[in-house]
Amino acid sequence: VAKGEKDGHIYGRNTNPTVQILEEKIALLEDAESATAFSSGMAAVSNTLFANLNPGDRVIVGKDTYGGTSKIFLEFLPQFDIDIAFCDTTDINAFEKEMNSKCNLLYLETPTNPTLKIQDIKTLSNIAKQTGSLVVVDNTLATPINQNPLMMGADIVIHSATKFLCGHSDALGGLVCGDKKNVEKIYHFREINGSCLDPSPAYMILRGIKTLALRMERHNENALKLTEWLSKHNKISAVFYPGFSDHPGYDIAKEQMRGFGGVLSFLIKDELSISKFISSLQFAHAAAHLGSVETIVGPSKTTSHVENTPEERSQLGIPENLVRCSVGIEHIDDIIQDFDQALNKI
Repeated sequence: VAKGEKDGHIYGRNTNPTVQILEEKIALLEDAESATAFSSGMAAVSNTLFANLNPGDRVIVGKDTYGGTSKIFLEFLPQFDIDIAFCDTTDINAFEKEMNSKCNLLYLETPTNPTLKIQDIKTLSNIAKQTGSLVVVDNTLATPINQNPLMMGADIVIHSATKFLCGHSDALGGLVCGDKKNVEKIYHFREINGSCLDPSPAYMILRGIKTLALRMERHNENALKLTEWLSKHNKISAVFYPGFSDHPGYDIAKEQMRGFGGVLSFLIKDELSISKFISSLQFAHAAAHLGSVETIVGPSKTTSHVENTPEERSQLGIPENLVRCSVGIEHIDDIIQDFDQALNKI
């Protein structure tokens, strides 16, 4: 077994039967040849990047990437002489200009967290592949129920399994999917640095996956209904949700997604009233989390991008008055009633 001549498990940091079942299931859901699991979503992101980049490489990153991920690009990779270019990848012309320079890896989220921008996976992948770039897509917000980036040209798909895959706010985990060659390279890096997934959270995530399709159907439905209601409220200046017909990425989302996910964000006109709004919520939870069965609300500056400075948030296109909402599977009337009474108090 140790020499790879037989299948089996001899050391928990390398492989585990419960974790292996989880890896096999996510590979099936993403139509991938292989998958490997990590102790968290950020472990999956960082291992993927460090396993595939070398000094002198150049990375193009979608501009409004999740705050924790952006810190890897802003703070850590430059220490290893890796050049980072943040780009509005929803602007194909701007992206093509960036691709005129060297690009070893393209990193995308779609929908993005927390601005819910939509990336044209097929078009961006086709352009990136012309220069031999590796294409990595974080599919956490969409989930494999709503979207499969590998089928549209991506090389590697990442999930924070802590979120919708688990679905109950009680386990941490991360997953990477792709062809066998790409996954084995990342697995070997994980094997040495030790960021493996424990079997207990793997079991909890497997439990969550059993109801994933049912939950996502309700998340999708509730998020659209809440978006429509918020868009008409006089204390909200904008709502961002890819399933809303006014969303600039709506047409692309319709082409590459089967459902639009359970996360939306919105701008409250008076930034100073955000705290009052959130503290007035009685049904929804105030937390730095998403993807659970409960509705969860929080300002992006203290949740998704709390690790970023105000200057970095501005650079990444994250407004200070942006509020993220992970819409749960509760009855939509209860959610709307709670938002209504909280907004009426500001």
